[in-house]
Amino acid sequence: MSRLRTFFFAANRPLQDRLAILIASAVAAAVAVTGIAAYAMTLLTVYDQFDNELVEVASITSGALSEDLENMGGIDTSAWRAANVIVMLVRSDGHQITQPGRQTQLVWGADELAIARTSQGFSARTGIDSNGVATRIVAVPLVDGSAHYALVIGRPLATQQAILQTTGFSLLLFGGIGAAVAAAMGYVIAKSGMGPIRQLSDAVLAITETNKLTPIEIRGDDEVARLGKSFNRMLTALENSRERQRRLIADAGHELRTPLTSMRTNVELLVADERQHMLPEGARSEILRDVAAQLGEFTQLVGDLVQLSREETVQAAPEPVDLRDIINSALDRVKRRGPGITWNVTLEPLYLIGEPDALERAFTNLLDNAVKFSPPGGTITVELIGDRFRVADEGPGIAEEDLPHVFERFYRSDDARTTPGSGLGLSIVAQTIQAHGGWVKASRAPSGGAEFITRLPGSPIPPEEELDDEELELFDPHLD
Repeated sequence: MSRLRTFFFAANRPLQDRLAILIASAVAAAVAVTGIAAYAMTLLTVYDQFDNELVEVASITSGALSEDLENMGGIDTSAWRAANVIVMLVRSDGHQITQPGRQTQLVWGADELAIARTSQGFSARTGIDSNGVATRIVAVPLVDGSAHYALVIGRPLATQQAILQTTGFSLLLFGGIGAAVAAAMGYVIAKSGMGPIRQLSDAVLAITETNKLTPIEIRGDDEVARLGKSFNRMLTALENSRERQRRLIADAGHELRTPLTSMRTNVELLVADERQHMLPEGARSEILRDVAAQLGEFTQLVGDLVQLSREETVQAAPEPVDLRDIINSALDRVKRRGPGITWNVTLEPLYLIGEPDALERAFTNLLDNAVKFSPPGGTITVELIGDRFRVADEGPGIAEEDLPHVFERFYRSDDARTTPGSGLGLSIVAQTIQAHGGWVKASRAPSGGAEFITRLPGSPIPPEEELDDEELELFDPHLD
């Protein structure tokens, strides 16, 4: 059995061959079962009809035999031969009476003796005659006064056996032809059915060899076609991810080049001054302060790049959070950077499931942006009403042509190119808010400055107790 299983399901055998073998095997098994059932039904029908004929002959001849049992009713032997039967009587004590002048006799046994003794029912079996020829033997009871006999009639089975042999050979022949045809059809069906899978396999192999994410052509709408469509969607997502990585690397390289070049120049000046003392008084301290500022800018840029490169859904440690606490924490950090700014803060309760660190960084970036462009003594409005968070300043605002691009990586308007920053802060805001199932948009505030509005799905009602995973999903279905 293990060898047979290995033959059919060997891992190194092509799936197409395995499907063809399975189809052919299934059809062959069905043909075999049908053939065996047909042969068995034919066998039973032939023998049943044969037995009925012999019982009918016994019923016809029993009356004539009862008139003269010892002489078999005086019926001429030629009449029995014409009927192609052998007749004999078996008494209950084992005494037998045979046809006069008939050399061939039946070989009777316990079944016939039982019929003679019980005088009930009849028996039918396959036996032999005295010449060893296969014969169908039927016995019926016959009573003559106090003597009980069994009338035993036999007929050779040569004709019936010939019919059964022909039937069996025909079933075997045509069953074999059917199995062969099924095997051929199974191979064709398997080859046709495996075509899309083979195409998918070739596409995967081509991608592995060429590293080109070329979608495959899809035909039909069956399961394999849906698998191909899913594969194409995966290729598209992978190509988009690869393109984003290329853009991030290219943009990061461009942005990193400027502070690195400046730092290198300043360091070279310091090294040269160490040897030649060519810098005027105070210039060395100014260069060191410039290097420190560039290091801070460089550190911020690297941190923003690391944060922005995280493409997975925010799920490091999702927990119920009060958004007011996160905003207040961000305000405490940002207020130190704008000491002369007036803050108009209105915060209503909003509870959601999220990652506190990521959310605080996003809101800090929004507030930092407002501080950066606010005039001295300006007012920044911070509102959390319902599920909307709004930040508005009184700075120069955002030009209409810049609005569609403010959340792009490294994008800076003409007015912002001279201001400090990495150009990644608002990109981090957009990514974090979207990861939490919300959105963010930029516009001009009624005061003329910049206005940012975000929406985060949540609830103004705080959870009464710690939620399990299923309840967390119900509380905020946007987080996985």
